[in-house]
Amino acid sequence: MEACATAHHWARELIKIGHTVKLMPPIYVKPYVKRGKTDAADAGAIAEAVTRPTMRFVAVKTIYQQAVLMTHKVRELLVRQRTALINALRGHLAEFGIVAAQGLVGLKDAIAQFQTERANFPTMAQSALRRLIERISQITDEVRKTEKEIVAWCRADAPSRRLITIPGVGPITASAISASVPDPALFRSGRQFAAWLGLTPKPHSSGGKERLGRISKQGDGSIRHLLVIGATSMLRRAREDNPGRAWAKQLLERKPARVVSVALANKTARIAWAVLARGEEFKAAAVA
Repeated sequence: MEACATAHHWARELIKIGHTVKLMPPIYVKPYVKRGKTDAADAGAIAEAVTRPTMRFVAVKTIYQQAVLMTHKVRELLVRQRTALINALRGHLAEFGIVAAQGLVGLKDAIAQFQTERANFPTMAQSALRRLIERISQITDEVRKTEKEIVAWCRADAPSRRLITIPGVGPITASAISASVPDPALFRSGRQFAAWLGLTPKPHSSGGKERLGRISKQGDGSIRHLLVIGATSMLRRAREDNPGRAWAKQLLERKPARVVSVALANKTARIAWAVLARGEEFKAAAVA
């Protein structure tokens, strides 16, 4: 079947009655569709695609793995909503002369100024701004509760506990990788896993000439985003005298910080695949 919406549910139901289920990414099935959009054409394309020796498959996820990924998506949605509310609050306050620095500290300062000077605001403006502040506080509490649930699952999951030993990988990233990759054997190497995440250069090669461009950004954007954030936080301490960060420190001397953070995320992804495939914890000496 194509790995589209509800595919994992139906795969589990078919497995219960004795079928062997193989899920294929729709983008890999599309080239085998003849003409038109019909159920018969789609079924023919699926039957043809599954016979290809180079076809790649998606592991069927359990209900618990899907629950974790659902929790991640809810957290991402809440964070986006909070960001939108904060931007709206900052913009409205600026119309009344209250301007503060970006970030959490700046937000607190802006709210504090509003509380001090709200007597100078019209009643309607006070009411509107107060609702924004209350909603930001509510969503922040919901984000914290969601993160606590993710951390608790991470501590109970053996693969996640191994992944969290990798520098730059926290509970959020570890649980996302563990739930998204139930079977690391689906990838032949760490590079293939990094390519699945869109962290490898996009090739533009012809006539025997190899040309590599920017990263492809094809694949799971959530995990890629988390890995890049973790790599960026590591680069802040990359200049310390630490053997585990020597590679990043040398690369920083030649490349911009953003390029280095993506390269480090690529390397972290390969290490994560090795940790999952071998069932071992990360050993710092191996990358010193």
